[in-house]
This record gives sequence, structure tokens and C-alpha cells, in this order.
Amino acid sequence: MSTRTLAVVSAGLGRPSSTRLLADRLADAAADALRAEHARDVVVEPVDLRDHAHAMVDATLTGFPSGDLRAAVDAVTGADGLVAVTPVFNASYNGLFKTFFDVLDRDALDGTPALIGATGGTERHSLALDFAVRPLLAYLRANVVPTAVFAASADWGSGETRLGDRIRRAGTELAALVAGRPAPAAEDPYENPVPFEDLLGAARRTG
Repeated sequence: MSTRTLAVVSAGLGRPSSTRLLADRLADAAADALRAEHARDVVVEPVDLRDHAHAMVDATLTGFPSGDLRAAVDAVTGADGLVAVTPVFNASYNGLFKTFFDVLDRDALDGTPALIGATGGTERHSLALDFAVRPLLAYLRANVVPTAVFAASADWGSGETRLGDRIRRAGTELAALVAGRPAPAAEDPYENPVPFEDLLGAARRTG
């Protein structure tokens, strides 16, 4: 059984966070579908942007993420699939979400299957997924699945069944893209050998 990696980016501010809850449920749905329908093992790597807030500001100033933020960036850019969820502030993604994706290189998500989600107080904010979040991921050339999932406050109560159906559908779509994406080739240490002339020159200098 081959293994696929899912990076799960959550831009929630609180603990506990409904944004993190939605992100986890979307990741679980995708992982379940990968295992059940595509015979893939799954490694889930959560990235809670709240933990990297100061480092992200530093990275925008210096141009170089470092430390734990560097590890988070590598986890996202090296994953086979991405789940990205933000709370909606002022009819768009929040600052943490935007800053993290600003830190990434322009082509870092090229072709990466992605599932987007958002949380907010009312369903009126759901359009932010299609006019703000989806264009951002599309600009980075991620392959975003058709179904985006918005969870309003009411969805965690009486609307739980409908929310669960949307989560499963989106997770299934992401799993299909991730399963169909070729696994990255193992790096060949002999692919780019050092020319013999360079080795000989180094030997002369040290001799």
C-alpha cells in the first residue's frame, strides 16, 4: 500500500477553534476515502498557523522562513494533497491565512490537489470561498477540487447532517486527485555527478 501525505493548514485564532475542527474533519474524510477507495495509506501533517504568526511576519520582511515555520512550509509544499481552511473576516480570508501563502514561492503548489474550507457566523459569508480563497490557490496553481466547504455556526448544530455530507463529498474529490497524482520520484544521488575534472582539480589543491 503506497503512502500519501496530506498537509492540513488551519488559520483559526482560538483554541479550541471551529476552523481547526473543520480542517480536521475534511482531512479525515479525504484520508478515509484514500484508504477505502484507493488503497493508499495516509500521513496527515497539521499546520496550525496561529503557532507561526510572528515567524510569518519576520519571513515577509526577510524573505526567508526559518525554524518551525520552515518546517511547516516544507510540509505543505512537499505534501501530495492540501486541506486549507480559514475563518472569514471582513468577507475574505484572515491575515494569517494570506500571510502564510504569501511566504510560499510562486510555484510551490503547482499541480497540488487542494481542498478549501472556511468558517463564519452566517451562511452569508460562504461566497468568500469562491471569490477570495479559490482565486488565491488558483494563482498558486494548486488543483482545487470543485466542492468547497463552508461551516456557519448553525451547521455545528441542527445542520450537522448537511455539513457532514459536504465534507464527505469534498474529501472524496480530494482523495481521487491525490490518488491519481504520481508519487514523487526518489532522488538519485548519481543523477548529477561531479565532473572528473573538478574532482581532479580538488585533489591537486589539497595535495
